[in-house]
Amino acid sequence: MKLSQYLLALLCPIIMLSSCKKNDDAVTADTKSSFTIEFEHQVNGAALSLNTTRYKNAKGEDFSISTFKYYVSNIKLTKADGTSYLIPESYFLIDESKSTSKTITLTDVPTGDYTRIEYTIGVDYARNFAGAQTGALDPINGMFWTWNSGYIFVKLEGTSPLSTATGKALTFHIGGVLDPNNTIRTFSAEINAANPLRVRTDAKPNMHFIVNAASLFTGVTDISFATLNFTMGGANSVVVADNYAKGLFRLDHIHN
Repeated sequence: MKLSQYLLALLCPIIMLSSCKKNDDAVTADTKSSFTIEFEHQVNGAALSLNTTRYKNAKGEDFSISTFKYYVSNIKLTKADGTSYLIPESYFLIDESKSTSKTITLTDVPTGDYTRIEYTIGVDYARNFAGAQTGALDPINGMFWTWNSGYIFVKLEGTSPLSTATGKALTFHIGGVLDPNNTIRTFSAEINAANPLRVRTDAKPNMHFIVNAASLFTGVTDISFATLNFTMGGANSVVVADNYAKGLFRLDHIHN
């Protein structure tokens, strides 16, 4: 065999593999696909277990959690070139007591590589005053104040020996959209450009977020349950919202 033929025989498999890889990763114009987001609930690194486990807040005070749920809405994806896509009607109620709610599927998303994700923690201003709604925003879900015409964005209930409330209860219902007690907060995360969210017609990637319930009680202000154990809107809810805006969500990894 001539040297040129020998080299060609060696290079052909490499060229074929390279071509295959390029084709597999190619984005077809004007196509759409889907991806999923998984929310894993923790309390300062420990798995969240309703009613059965004792945790400690930043003050070292014991507490347990019986209810933990929240809204994620208005999900927006951005590409490296700055173009973005706001997923329409993206309103999701995540509930620790309903395991299926902790994995959500986003459909009809334009294919491409996304390097940033952003979403609202709660429900936007307009939908708070849009009247009777369905799906995740249905008042039957127990996340709507009929007396206050607005949604509860984050709900955490439980108990603590330090609480001065009846039954040592903890009641944190965070909501409100009017200044000075507006509790709408936004979360955003940059995605490693070396491993972006690759939405493809032949692949359904998964984003995995860690959600720290204890972030309600620290971040900007360390909360003691002896002095704050009940809030349903108002100034104290702003304190809690400012806390969890700093640390409720963390993008852990992406499976492409």
